[in-house]
Amino acid sequence: MKTRLLALAIIVAFGIVRMPFEQRLTDEHRAAYFHGAQLNLDLRQQLGQMGFLAALSGFRAVVADVLWIEAHNAWERTEWGRMKLLFDAVTSLQPRCMMFWDMASWHMAWNASVAALNDRHQPREALRIKAQREYFQIGEDFILRGIQNNPDKGFMYEKAGAFYDQKMHDPCKAAEYFAKAATFPDSFPYVKRLAAFRLAECPGHEQEAYEKLVALYKMGEAERVPTLYRKLLELQEKLSVPEEQRIYSPQIP
Repeated sequence: MKTRLLALAIIVAFGIVRMPFEQRLTDEHRAAYFHGAQLNLDLRQQLGQMGFLAALSGFRAVVADVLWIEAHNAWERTEWGRMKLLFDAVTSLQPRCMMFWDMASWHMAWNASVAALNDRHQPREALRIKAQREYFQIGEDFILRGIQNNPDKGFMYEKAGAFYDQKMHDPCKAAEYFAKAATFPDSFPYVKRLAAFRLAECPGHEQEAYEKLVALYKMGEAERVPTLYRKLLELQEKLSVPEEQRIYSPQIP
């Protein structure tokens, strides 16, 4: 008991000394989109007394890492509810770490949703589908909050595009987020292609998509992947592009 009280006193004292520095860091983080780290009562309940004081005393990263390990353990035990609460705490403590947002959304929208759909203890298919969709929503929430806290990076926009493409089967939204991701200097070259490919599947945007595909084709061999050829052929038929104006046909690779 005395050891616990001594440790508590040391943490509090260290926190008091660090307070001016923490305030300055908080101001800097807020200016850099650091909106998510709110040390409120909800987080206090998740962390416990010692963890909450540690976070207050400048050990956000350490506490977040410990909780991340706990979240991984919860995943191995398929404790989806507990895992979600731990992810909430981790992302609140370190909202500028995009890996945490990415992995949290992946575990919920991919792993937990699949487990819910295949739950042998729930005989009613409608309830399994309902549970799956709820996990989709949780995963989506992590992605969108990740974007909110990191709007200056393309990574989470790309993850949003993948989510709407693979899980929601919404090519219009997928194209929107892939296109946004492609505007950032840290994005990969394939993201622009994905934006055009998904736009080609978005009803009412065929002409716009075709122009983007043509622009990709004209960029050179590096962009001329099989999917580009296929999408070009599909849209040329849909738009009734005259033969002499077609950018590509099977006879002219």
